[in-house]
Amino acid sequence: MRDFVYDRADSADAAQTAAKEGARAIAGGTNLLDLMKHEVETPDRLIDVNRTGLDQIEEADGGLRIGALVRNADLAAEERVRRDWPLLSRAILAGASPQIRNRATTAGNLMQRTRCAYFYDLGSACNKRSPGSGCDALNGVNRMHAILGTSEHCIATYPGDMAVALVALDAEVEIAGANGKRTVPIAEFHRLPGDRPDRDNVLEDGEIILGVTLPKPTGGAQVYRKVRDRRSYAFALVSAAVDVTVEDGKITRAALTLGSVAAKPWRSNEADKVLVGSEPSRKAFENAADRLLQGAQGHGENDYKIGLARRTLVAALAEATGIDIAGDAA
Repeated sequence: MRDFVYDRADSADAAQTAAKEGARAIAGGTNLLDLMKHEVETPDRLIDVNRTGLDQIEEADGGLRIGALVRNADLAAEERVRRDWPLLSRAILAGASPQIRNRATTAGNLMQRTRCAYFYDLGSACNKRSPGSGCDALNGVNRMHAILGTSEHCIATYPGDMAVALVALDAEVEIAGANGKRTVPIAEFHRLPGDRPDRDNVLEDGEIILGVTLPKPTGGAQVYRKVRDRRSYAFALVSAAVDVTVEDGKITRAALTLGSVAAKPWRSNEADKVLVGSEPSRKAFENAADRLLQGAQGHGENDYKIGLARRTLVAALAEATGIDIAGDAA
């Protein structure tokens, strides 16, 4: 790890000022410190934001405003979240270990970077780490990599669980910068690689996250399903977040999001609409999954993800709607 200057900010304004001057914000440090140890990231200055007061959970227009510094463990345990947005609580509890959840923050979770092995290996070509160097994952060990939204420059995935749930719940991210505050739908916060895979999200230089806002509860049935190599403390091979409302035997609203299949949580309004008006059934679920996975392409070792993502989403929808599909034809 290289030398750096460490400072503390006592307010959100002070943190923003430091960010404008090039400092990197640090709270739990569960990802950034790892990156610094590997010298993947080498910031000259860190600004500790733990004393900025952004650690509150408050009601907001029938929804909930979650401060940037709310710890993952506290958010998952929050009574209102467990009651009205259980999808979020379940997604958080599916990620990392209890020790990490006790330190990781809402903003830090959103800002975490890919776990692509080539990104962490300074001897490998990685456009996300070193733009223009190439992407060794394209023809390398890519079992964990993306099948949607990729480019010739990068096939890395966004590894988190919390953001997958937040996208299904239509959350918004509150951002502060030199030009004032702005709000971005969480579905638009993370970027696809395109020709700039080094840019993970839409934050501009000097901007910081102030919080995340959940809209009013939908009252739908919510399920988070995560498939991984081991039952705990492992990143997803594929995950699915669903929020579905059924009235009089018909689906009247659906929000479907896949995780670990792209550089951002993957949702399609068209796939949501496929289910609306349908009776819950394996066929309806498969049609929606096929629409959500339209254009999916494997890169060798990760070809299996296409079928796995389809089955995972179908199983999550069956759980949410209470439909037994065990005996149906696959």
